[in-house]
Order: sequence, then structure tokens, then C-alpha cells
Amino acid sequence: MHSYMSRCHSCRVMSGCWMVYDQTNYMGNQYFMRRGEYADYMNMWGWGNNWIRSCRMIPMHRGSYRMRIYERDNFMGQMNEVMDDCDSFMDRYHWSNGCMSCHVMDGHWLMYEHPHYRGRMWYFRPGEYRNFRDYGGMRFMSMRRIMDSWVMSGCWMVYDQPNYMGNQYFMRRGEYADYMNMWGWGNNWIRSCRMIPMHRGSYRMRIYERDNFMGQMNEVMDDCDSFMDRYHWSNGCMSCHVMDGHWLMYEHPHYRGKMWYFRPGEYRNFRDYGGMRFMSMRRIMDSWY
Repeated sequence: MHSYMSRCHSCRVMSGCWMVYDQTNYMGNQYFMRRGEYADYMNMWGWGNNWIRSCRMIPMHRGSYRMRIYERDNFMGQMNEVMDDCDSFMDRYHWSNGCMSCHVMDGHWLMYEHPHYRGRMWYFRPGEYRNFRDYGGMRFMSMRRIMDSWVMSGCWMVYDQPNYMGNQYFMRRGEYADYMNMWGWGNNWIRSCRMIPMHRGSYRMRIYERDNFMGQMNEVMDDCDSFMDRYHWSNGCMSCHVMDGHWLMYEHPHYRGKMWYFRPGEYRNFRDYGGMRFMSMRRIMDSWY
């Protein structure tokens, strides 16, 4: 990058995931970057007076993640095959010196010199890494997958089980670089999805205080951030009839917690939703597309 600019103090990532380096030829300290603005990265990363001198884009990976990690150099000592993140090799495997060699079989990974994804990091792509002398003799004490997903257009519901079952989450246009951690899905990933049709007309729903359209009823045409505050329903909405539009309901007030997508139809009870109580709701607006 030196031939293009003498020094880079700030940058903006428009799309994708990148590794940037403070030396040429992908050497020196490195840092992971995804979409966003980095107004003063040198101070943020503790690079001192160093600046970005080389960079590489991390290819998108759609499949599984798999790596063999070893307690010692040259694939010696205890071995574990992992498919998910590990926030501490010491806590999980009792490796006081961390991981000393590895074989990345699937996916792209970051390793960190301290537990809980702290300290200097290093990018590992598929390949065999017999020792870490080329990395300044660093000990790696935690690791995580580089996850990336983005929505190009439209609004979608995604599910962590097949056939539109399990936890669900609403997605609209944008990038979701680590959705499993962001949504608290643990090791689950997207296993089914459905597109939400765009709705141009009015929004109308009848909500009921009890199952089977019993108890107090209110006809609503707008969002409600708390059924408790507006209607004094301590148990939230227990059944509903969606007449127009597409809606999201949430298990907690102010659009927090687990969510569920409701399209036009009658919903007499919420037993199929794990007996969830819904405490707030909002419309899926066409301006979101």
C-alpha cells in the first residue's frame, strides 16, 4: 500500500471482512476489520505510530467450520477437533501454554494471545500450521470463527431449526458478521428461512388478553412497545387475529427478547410458540425493504 499512500490514519470498510497488517507482505501486527468506520485505528489497536501497510480480504465461507488443535508443536501432545469458538484453551482443555500447532480443515478462524478473545490476534485459513515461530513465538489462548452473512435485499425471518421451527430472528438488508453471538444462538446456525412479502396497505390486528380470543380485545393499527403500560395486561397478549400487514411480537417490552413473526391469520393460542408471552409488537414496514 506504500506506493499508493504514505500513511493511512483512518479508514472505512464498505463491505466484507478483512485482515490488515502494520508491515508489508502481510507481516507484523494484524487486525480483523468488518463493515464500519475506523476513525483512529492506530490508538484503538495500540499500534503506536504504525499504520496499515498491507491488507487481504477474507473469502466468504458458507459451510461448516473444523480445526484440529494440538497442545504442542508439530501436531504433538493432546489433540482436539473443534467446530466452534473457544474462549479459553486453559479452561476447556487445561492447556497452560495454549495451542501450539493446528490444522485448519474448514473455514476461517482468528486466534488470540489471551483468553476471551483479547490481545493480539492472528488469521488462520485452511492449511497446516506445525509451529508458531513465524508468529513471534506467540501462544494462542482462545479462538473464534470468522462468521459472515449479509442480506442483499428484502426482509426475512431466519430459524435455527428446519421447517421454520426453533428460535427465529428478523433480518433486513445489511451485513451480519457474527449473528450467532449477536442473537445468543450459541452453536446453532440458520437452518431455514422465509422471505416476508412487502406490504403496501394498512396494518390491522386484534389482540386479546386471553387464549381463544377471550378477555379484553383491542384493535390496533400501530406499534405497541408495552402491553403492560398501554393495556395493563400483566400476562401480555395471549391470542390474536392479524387482518392486515406483517408483524413481529416480542417476549419482553420495548421490542426485546425472543421474537415471532405473524402474518395474516388467526392465532388462538401460543402453545406452538413454547407458551411464550408476548409483551410488545411492531409492524414490519415497507420502508425497511
